[in-house]
Order: sequence, then C-alpha cells, then structure tokens
Amino acid sequence: MGDKVSAKQTMLKAGVPCVPGSEGALPADPAFIKRVAKQIGYPVIIKAAGGGGGRGMRVVHTEAALLNAVQMTKAEAGAAFGNPEVYMEKFLQNPRHIEIQIIADQYKNAVWLGERDCSMQRRHQKVIEEGPAPGIPRRLIDRIGARCVAAVKKFGYRGAGTFEFLYEDGEFYFIEMNTRVQVEHPVTEWITGVDIVRTQIMVAAGEKLPFVQRDIQIKGHAIECRINAEDPYKFTPSPGRVTTWHAPGGPGVRVDSHIYTNYFVPPNYDSMVGKVIVHGDTREQALARMRTALGETVVEGINTNIALHRELMVDAKFMAGGTNIHYLEHWLEQHKR
Repeated sequence: MGDKVSAKQTMLKAGVPCVPGSEGALPADPAFIKRVAKQIGYPVIIKAAGGGGGRGMRVVHTEAALLNAVQMTKAEAGAAFGNPEVYMEKFLQNPRHIEIQIIADQYKNAVWLGERDCSMQRRHQKVIEEGPAPGIPRRLIDRIGARCVAAVKKFGYRGAGTFEFLYEDGEFYFIEMNTRVQVEHPVTEWITGVDIVRTQIMVAAGEKLPFVQRDIQIKGHAIECRINAEDPYKFTPSPGRVTTWHAPGGPGVRVDSHIYTNYFVPPNYDSMVGKVIVHGDTREQALARMRTALGETVVEGINTNIALHRELMVDAKFMAGGTNIHYLEHWLEQHKR
C-alpha cells in the first residue's frame, strides 16, 4: 500500500472508486503514454509511484508537454524516492482532499476514525487540516469509511494508516494510502479521543485494538495549522536561530513542536517547526480559538508562515468551509506581497 500504483490496483479489486488513470506504471513507450493520456482526457497529472510530501507530481494540459513531463517526473522520483516509476491520472478541476484515518490489528480488527479535510494546500503540500469535513453529508462519509475498513480487512493491513481521496460532485476517488502516522493525526485525536500513536504502538506489540467501531464517536471540531520556517507569502526557507519562542495555551489548544528559544533551525530538512491544533464544540468555536492561539504564538529570529494562517482564519470563503485544493494558490495569487 506504500506504493501508489500497487495501492490503486489493490483498492480497485476491493471495490473502492479511484481516479481514472493508467492501470499501472507507465512504460517507456511514447506512443502508449500518449494513447493513455488521450483516453483519460486532458488535463492529466503524472505522479511518482513512491512519492509523498507533495513531490513527484506534474500537471500536463497538452500532448506537446506530456513526454517531457513524464521524463522529468521519473528523474525526480528516482532521485527523491529511489523509485523512478510513475503513473498517470485524470486531473480533477475542483476537488477537495478528504482522508479517512484507519487503524487495524493483526487479528483482522479494524476501525475508521472519522475524516479530515486537507484541501488547503500549496503545491500539493498541506497547510491547514480540519475535521470533520464541513459540508459533506455524513451518509457519504460513513459509506466511504466502511469501504476503507472492509479493504484493510481484505488485504490484511496492520497499523495506523490513511486513505486519501479526492471528493468532487458528491463522489470520492481514491488516490493513495499513507501507511504511517501522519502530521495531521492530532486533528483525529481531538475529535475521537483516540491516542493514535499509543494505539499504533499497542498494535505493533501484538495487542488487540481496545475499541470497536461503535465506540468511535465524533465530538466537536478540530483545526491544525502547520507552522513552517519560511516567508509567509513567497515561501522561501528561513533557517536560523530562534531568538524567542512562546507557545499558545488555554482550553482546547495543543501545540506539537520541537523548537525552543535559542534553537537553530537547520536548512537541510522540511521547513515545518511546529503545529498549532485547536478543538471546539463547533467549527465556529474552533476557528475563534485558532485565531486567539495564533495571536499568542511568538517566533522571532526566523520567518514563519504564522501571518498567512492569521489571514486565512478570517478569510470569508475558508470560514464558510468547503474550499477546494486549488483555493489557497488562487488566494495567494490575489494577495501577492
């Protein structure tokens, strides 16, 4: 399931809908690649089979740009992930990014722990995550969650994992599975009360899941903002020494971070230096708590994207809920600094 091509093939066999695309990794045959793209219909997206973190993806709008995009993505995939295989999918125009958190043990017990909306993205990299997903009927979420549980039972998955879907026009399309604990797991921990990391360790130690599906109840709303060491609008990295660090606190506020005053942010790694997560009885309360928490967060000595998060928390369309995966990049174009 960690390989996107084999994961997609597995999910199709399990009866889970997928984004239309190539049946497997693309061969070296240019005529075949062009034929697949024509069958799918432009625009298409070329993806690395072993990719992640928003890397190894290129959108192609015309046949003239297709073969070069495939070769460039293969080269990037081989260098970044040690696997040069790529595949092709239809590029959906206005989808949302919805994911289903599951956890399973070795005794064929599995549950799903609600959903997260991760549609606020830049270059396929998540910036804000929340749960539950605003505006999607519960019957649709429940149905796709049950399918995910059936799938993991069918292929014997063990541990924590996340099924990622694109959601458009009332339909879910599977795109990949993250076979690990994700950055945004605190959102699910807040709304379900399940400690995912602890449960993952229990499962790895051979214990049975301590709960069944009927025990999982979604309570309230949670939002997570990723705090990155970068310019808030140009996104240039900002390594350096943190001269002041003050984390927010109070009811319904959680901070996950490794930094401290006098910590040196190195230039060699991902730019994320922390996460601010809030929980409220309603989405409106969670938004209000996040605005307060971001106002209390102080990071000096380096640039961070906190200013961007503060603006987004008062953006009318984000506050209304249901923005698609392209919204943030369009917003950034309109708010160029």
